[in-house]
Amino acid sequence: MTTEGADIRGDVLESILSHVPLIHILPASHVSKSWNHAVFSSLRYFSCPKPWLFLHCQNSRPPYASSSSFAYDPRSNHWLRIHNKNPSLQYASAIRSSSNSTLLYMLSPSKFSFSFDPFHLTWHHVDPPLVWRTDPVVALVGRHVIVAGGACDFEDDPLSVEIYDLDARRWDACDAMPAILKDSAASAWLSVASSSKTLYIMEQVSGVTYSFDPTSRIWSGPLDLRHDENIFFSVIGIFGGNLVLVGLLGDSENVKDVKVWEVKGKSFEILEEIGIMPKELVEKLKGEDASINSIKISCTGDFIYIYNPREPEELVMCEIGGEGVCRWGSLKNPAVSDWSRVAEKMVLTSADVGLGDLGKAAESGKVRFSICE
Repeated sequence: MTTEGADIRGDVLESILSHVPLIHILPASHVSKSWNHAVFSSLRYFSCPKPWLFLHCQNSRPPYASSSSFAYDPRSNHWLRIHNKNPSLQYASAIRSSSNSTLLYMLSPSKFSFSFDPFHLTWHHVDPPLVWRTDPVVALVGRHVIVAGGACDFEDDPLSVEIYDLDARRWDACDAMPAILKDSAASAWLSVASSSKTLYIMEQVSGVTYSFDPTSRIWSGPLDLRHDENIFFSVIGIFGGNLVLVGLLGDSENVKDVKVWEVKGKSFEILEEIGIMPKELVEKLKGEDASINSIKISCTGDFIYIYNPREPEELVMCEIGGEGVCRWGSLKNPAVSDWSRVAEKMVLTSADVGLGDLGKAAESGKVRFSICE
C-alpha cells in the first residue's frame, strides 16, 4: 500500500493494523515479509488478541439442524456470523456445551460426538457411554472427557461416572459421584468448571462443591463456597487458572447484586470479591422480566460472559485486568432475530483465537466469516 509513492511501514503500519479486525489481518500477513512482521508486532505490542465468545444456535426439535453461529471478537468489538460448511457434522441430537471451555458435544443412544477446537472444525465420533444418560455433566479435563450423572430413571446408578481417554480411545468406569448429589446429579442443577487437571462441580442453589481428579479417580469435598448468606444462586468458572464464583444476591424477584469472587486457599476457604456488576447491567440482564432465576457463564482468559437463559437478548461482559480491576460492558445478542423465527436452543463456548486458528479455519474450507452489520 502506498500514498504518493511512500510505503506505509514501521510503527505507522502497526498502529493502523491494531484497528483492523483479526479476520482481515490474516490476508494482510501474506502481503510481504515486512507486512507479516508488522502484523505480528502489532498483535504483540499494540492490540493483543483477546478470547472470543461463540454462540451456537440450533433447532430445539428434530431434525436438530444448526441454524446459526456467531463469534464475538472483543479486540475489534465486532460480531461475526460463522457460515458452517462442515460435511462431517451431522446433528443427530441436541448440541450442548461444557461450561467454561471450547467443548461442544452431542449424545444419542448410538453415538457420542464431541469437538474442542475453537472453530469446531474436527469432530470425534465414538461409541456412547455404557450408561444411558439424558442430562449428564460433561467436561474436558486434560486428555479426558468426563461424563457424570444425568442417568435415565431405569439405570441402576444415577451417580455413575465414565471417562473417555482421548489417547487410548476407550471408555473407563470409575467411582460414582458423591451420594449427597443424588437428587441433583444433572447438568440442569450443577455448575461445572474444569482446569487442565481438575473437574469442579457445584450445586447451583446450595453452593456445595466437589472436585474430581481424572488421573487418580478421586473425589474430594464437600466444600461450601457460599460465604455470603445473601447468595441464592451461583455458578463457577475458571479465570486465570483459578476458580471464580459468580453469584446472584437477594432473591429471584429482587436481585440486589451480581458479584464475582475469586476462590482462594488450599481448601477454598477464602473468597476475594473482585467485581460487582453495575446496576444498569443487572437491569439489562433481567430483560423484560423483572426477575432472574438463574444465569449461565462462559469464561476464558480474563473474560467472563454472563447471560440470563430466559432473557438472552443481552449478554454482559466482564474483563478482569491485571490488577483485579473489572471492566464491564454489554453486548446485543445477534442471534435473537433468528431466535424469534423458530424454537431454538443457544449454547456458548469461548476460546483463545489467534491468526493460526483463523488460518486453519480458512484453509479447511469448512467455515467462512462475515461481519455482522
